[in-house]
Amino acid sequence: MQKEVKILYIDDEVNNLIGFKANFRYRYVIHTASSTDEALEILVANPDIRVVFCDQRMPDELGVDFLNRIKKDFPRPIRILLTAYADMETVVDAVNKGHIFRFVRKPWLEEEIISSIEEADKFYITSSMLDIKNKELQKAYDELDKFAYSVSHDLRDPLTGVLSAVRIALDFDKIEGVHELLQLMEGSLVKLDAYIDSLRDYYLLRRGELMMSDIDFHVLFENIRQFYKMYMRNNNVTFDINVYQIETFKSDKAILELILHNLLSNAFKYQQKGHEDQKVNLSVTVVNGSATIEVADTGIGISSDHIDDIFKLFFRGSDQAKGMGFGLYNVQSALQKLQGTIDVKSQLAKGTTFKLVIPSK
Repeated sequence: MQKEVKILYIDDEVNNLIGFKANFRYRYVIHTASSTDEALEILVANPDIRVVFCDQRMPDELGVDFLNRIKKDFPRPIRILLTAYADMETVVDAVNKGHIFRFVRKPWLEEEIISSIEEADKFYITSSMLDIKNKELQKAYDELDKFAYSVSHDLRDPLTGVLSAVRIALDFDKIEGVHELLQLMEGSLVKLDAYIDSLRDYYLLRRGELMMSDIDFHVLFENIRQFYKMYMRNNNVTFDINVYQIETFKSDKAILELILHNLLSNAFKYQQKGHEDQKVNLSVTVVNGSATIEVADTGIGISSDHIDDIFKLFFRGSDQAKGMGFGLYNVQSALQKLQGTIDVKSQLAKGTTFKLVIPSK
C-alpha cells in the first residue's frame, strides 16, 4: 500500500481551491476541480485517489448526488461532504444516499480537515485490504470447486479401472489371462501416481517460507539429464543442455525443480509422434542477479486459441498425453512465489519455447 495520500477537492469557488491546496500540499498530494465533470476526469486519470471532498452546493449538481453517482465506478475513495448548510435533512440524505463517510462544515478548519483525512485514510486502507482478502477468498472457493470435481473424476477414474480389472481377473481360471489386465491396472496406477505428485506440488507451493540455498545450475541440470535419460533412450529424443553461470544464484531448490520438471515433462510428452528429429533444449544464463531459463521443444505446439488458457487450473490443451491440468498452473504459482516471470512462444507442429526470468534472492 502506497504511503502518500492523494486527495481530490471539488469546489466551484476558485479561492477555496487555492486555499485548500496551499494549506495541505506539503502533507498530501492534492488534486482540485471546479466542476464535477472535471472531477470525474481526475478520478479516471488517478485511480489511487483515496479521499474525495466535495462541496454540497455545486452549480451543475449537488455534492451528495455527485458522490452517490461515483460510488459505483469509484467505490474505494472515501467520500466527504462539505457544506455551509448543516441542516439535519442534508446530513441524513448524505449518509443514506451517498454513503458519505463524514460531514464537514464550511468554512472548514485546518485541524478538522486533517482529522477527516487521517480517519478516512485508515478506513480506506482497511476496506482496501478487506477487498483484496475477499478476492483471495473467492479465488480459493473457485479452486475448491474445481478440486471437488477433480477428486471425483481424476481420482475415481483410475481407481475404477483397477477395480474393474480385479473383478474380471477373479473370474479367470488360468493365470495367463491376467497378464493383460495387470498392464491395464499398471496404467491406471501410473495415472493415479502422477495425480498425487501434482497435488503434492500444489501444496508445496502453499507452504509458508522459501527455503533458500545456493544453486549450481551445472549440478542441477546434470541431475535433470540423468532423470530423463531413460525416457530419451526409449523415445529417441535428443536432450541438449547449456549452462552459463558466472555468479552465485540463491533460490528455493525444491520450487525451482518443480518448475523445471513440469516444463520438461510437457516438452518430452508432447513431441510429434513419428517425427525423426525430436529435441528438447534446456538453457540458463545467470548474470546481473537473475537467471534466464529457456525450455524449448520440437513438439506439437500450442494453438493460439489456447495460449492464454494454458496456466489455468485443470486446463488441458491436448489429448496426446493424459495430463491432470495441474502442471502449468503450478509453474505459474511457483514463479509468483519466486517473483519470476514467464513468456511463451509456440507454433502448431513446430514447437514451444518457455522463457523464464527468476531473480536471485
